[in-house]
Amino acid sequence: QVQLVESGGGSVQAGGSLRLSCAASRYTYNIMGWFRQAPGKEREGVAAIYTGGYIYYTEFVKGRFTISRDNAKNTLYLQMKSLKPEDTAMYYCAARTEFFYGGSWRDVSLYNYWGQGTQVTVSS
Repeated sequence: QVQLVESGGGSVQAGGSLRLSCAASRYTYNIMGWFRQAPGKEREGVAAIYTGGYIYYTEFVKGRFTISRDNAKNTLYLQMKSLKPEDTAMYYCAARTEFFYGGSWRDVSLYNYWGQGTQVTVSS
């Protein structure tokens, strides 16, 4: 059974940093990503990393967030710097175990496993 468990969320002031972790069950993941969802808004993609090493970021986090993956530890990370109040949201780890035929990494339906989420709150 695949399990994704996020940790590392918390409350910080604007300009601060946090590192999110997603501990994953031993499995082959074709794509792993981070999404976030603020109250009253749709879940949106933040960043994704493919098995081949390709990395994608959404425009509003480029230069501030870094996604990485430690295959030996089966852990996905999201290093967040220069946090802004608009980054406040529940952050979710997502993974796709099925073969990837194409599509946008931002598409939530692409992922077949999700974590329970970790809250990030940034105060001004």
